[in-house]
Amino acid sequence: MNPLRQGLDTILSGPSCAFHLVKRSLYDFGLKKPLSPHQPVLCVGNLVFGGSGKTPVTLHLASVLQELGFEVVVSASGYGAPHSKGATLAPEGDLKAAEWGDEPALIRWLAPSVPLIVGRARVAAAEICHREFPGAVLLMDDGFQHMRLKKDVVVLVDPGPGSGPVREMRETLRRADLVLPRDFEIVPRFEGLIDPKNPEDIGVNLKEVDLVLGIARPQRVAESLRANGIRVRKMRVLQDHDPMTEPGLFEGTGQRPIAVTAKDWVKIKDRDDVAVRQIRVIGYSVSIEPADRFRAWLAGTLAPFR
Repeated sequence: MNPLRQGLDTILSGPSCAFHLVKRSLYDFGLKKPLSPHQPVLCVGNLVFGGSGKTPVTLHLASVLQELGFEVVVSASGYGAPHSKGATLAPEGDLKAAEWGDEPALIRWLAPSVPLIVGRARVAAAEICHREFPGAVLLMDDGFQHMRLKKDVVVLVDPGPGSGPVREMRETLRRADLVLPRDFEIVPRFEGLIDPKNPEDIGVNLKEVDLVLGIARPQRVAESLRANGIRVRKMRVLQDHDPMTEPGLFEGTGQRPIAVTAKDWVKIKDRDDVAVRQIRVIGYSVSIEPADRFRAWLAGTLAPFR
């Protein structure tokens, strides 16, 4: 890694690491006690700021848990959206990213049958889960640093040293029940460029696109497309969680298909100018391998809560 970038990451990480160290010390020394209104709570967290791949892992875990016979409810913060305050059981059907947050809208789009509780008040989310779905696994997308709620199982997604500013020191990894990809391999899968209005069309003949992205680590998306034989001609990058509501969002792109991530698609799908552009969603998912050994670990870990 570039030494200058590594030094900058260290400087940016300092205040956050100190803050969470003090917070955890309060719980470690018994000055505060975490609350446990529901069991089991399975948290998918990380140590870095954004872009570690928590949400794809959460979606995969939800699928595996259902295959194992568990009822699943997902808790997501709804970062930056009105419903991020408190905790709310989301209604059925599509969710507007502007109201519920891009990640909850993404989770609902890709896993429409999974109940979803949105809001940063994770204790309140656990209370809702216990009241409405008392036998479910509450699967937290992020929230490892939310210490007021007791987690029964913690899975940390760790890109490794040098992956950006960190929320907490790497020694915190010892608090996890499982660290990915240290203990199992995260296997990414490119599923094609999907027409969201016709999901059967995966754009196998598309060889070049323009990119419009509002996510952390956009370069990884471009590199993934190139690795799959798709040339990126023009690329527009916005900040992670950008609402993507500005009128000239697609200015500067050509007449080629515009590729976006699923997280960005749920933010732009209701724009008037989407209808006149050829939009393709980058199909992407992950699995945790070896699958049989991981399923056995997960089933065994959650067996006491059956």
